[in-house]
Amino acid sequence: MPILPFRNILPTVALDAFVAEGAVVIGDVHIGGESGIWFGCVVRGDVNHVRIGDRTNIQDGTIVHVTRVKFPTMIGNDVTVGHAAMLHGCVLEDGCFIGMRAIVMDGAVVESGAWVAAGALVPPGKRIPKGQVWAGVPAKYLRDMTPEEIAYIPVSAQNYAELAREYREGDQNATDR
Repeated sequence: MPILPFRNILPTVALDAFVAEGAVVIGDVHIGGESGIWFGCVVRGDVNHVRIGDRTNIQDGTIVHVTRVKFPTMIGNDVTVGHAAMLHGCVLEDGCFIGMRAIVMDGAVVESGAWVAAGALVPPGKRIPKGQVWAGVPAKYLRDMTPEEIAYIPVSAQNYAELAREYREGDQNATDR
């Protein structure tokens, strides 16, 4: 797993985080405890910084980048980001959910407890409110989240933190507990 400096700034990765083989983490990036950066991800903090909180899951093939000077990418705690998402100069607050192949653009904010559906495009500067599901291209309000969806977000974060621990410790043959 390449963890590469840029402009003499080396990423910081918590000791209990997992960065998969084939992921690339570059420059001014901090990855918090129990988080997972999965296979094929690129996290590029070259012209601004990236902060990823604790127990956050960035799934396979996701790209995390920034906007020069104007917008870092800030990802909170307990966030699940689905496969092949694109996060660019945005803010994902604690406990939100980003679906597979979703795109979240410059200056956009996904509030705590909000859900961006798979394949959605959140345009620059858009705010996705807590407790809502947004979908489509461009993303629009779809509906309020169900109680089951609200309850699933912390479960997803915990499940992926446990999976990252198994990978980090080389325990992939463990049975479900």
